[in-house]
Amino acid sequence: MNERSTIRLRRLQASLAQGGSLRLAEAAMLCGVSEMTIRRDLAASDGALVLVGGLLMLADDPRHAPAYDLAVQRDRHAQVKRRLCERAIATLEEGDTLFIDCGTTLMPLAAGLPSDLSLTVVTYALNVADAVSARPGVRLWLLGGLYQSSSRSFDGDDMTATIARLGINKAFLSAAGVHPEKGLSCFHFHEVAPKQAAIASAEHRVLVVDPSKRGLVRPARFAGLDEIDEVITEEASVEV
Repeated sequence: MNERSTIRLRRLQASLAQGGSLRLAEAAMLCGVSEMTIRRDLAASDGALVLVGGLLMLADDPRHAPAYDLAVQRDRHAQVKRRLCERAIATLEEGDTLFIDCGTTLMPLAAGLPSDLSLTVVTYALNVADAVSARPGVRLWLLGGLYQSSSRSFDGDDMTATIARLGINKAFLSAAGVHPEKGLSCFHFHEVAPKQAAIASAEHRVLVVDPSKRGLVRPARFAGLDEIDEVITEEASVEV
C-alpha cells in the first residue's frame, strides 16, 4: 500500500473513531478521490475498515462484528488471498481430486485452476462452483441440499457420507477463526459437517488463511490445528 492510501485510510478511521458510518460517496469526498479509489484502498488494507451495505464503518463496530457478509469478506485482504491461493495452485498435480471450502478466501484458487491439468473439484459452495464451472478440463462435483444464502453454500443431510465415498487428494479449507488452543472455527454451523468430512477423508489437509484470522474464535468450531497437515498463510507454507 502506498503512502497516499495510508493517509486516506487514517483520515477515514479518524472520522469514524467517534462512531457512526460514512457513505462511500462521503468517504470519497472527504479524501478528494473517487469511490473506486476508496474501494482499492480498502482491498489493500489490513481490514480495519469495511463496507457494509454501502456504508463504511470500523470493522470492530458492534453493528458489524457479529455478522458475516460474503460481499464484505470478498473485498477484505483481497490481494493477500490471491497470493495465498497462487501458492496453493502451485501444489496441484495431474489427476488430483480437490475439496474446496466455502467463503471468499479460496475463490482465487477456484478461479485460477490450471487448464493443463485434469482435476476434479468437490465443493458445497455455489460461488466456488460458479468459478470452477468456467474452467476448461475441470470436473465439478457440487454437493447439494438446502441453500444457505448467508455463505452461498448448501446444507445437506447426506453430504458427510458423499464426501466419505470420494477419494480426495487435497482438501483446501478456510476458517474465520484460528486460535492456538481453541482451534479452527467458522461463523455458520451448517459448514461444520462438510469441513469435518473433508478433513477425515482427504489425504492432505491444507488450511489457507490470511493473518487477520489469527487469535479469533468464531461460533462454530470444526477442527483442531493438529488435524491440519499444512497451513498456507502470508509468511510461508508451514507443515504442521
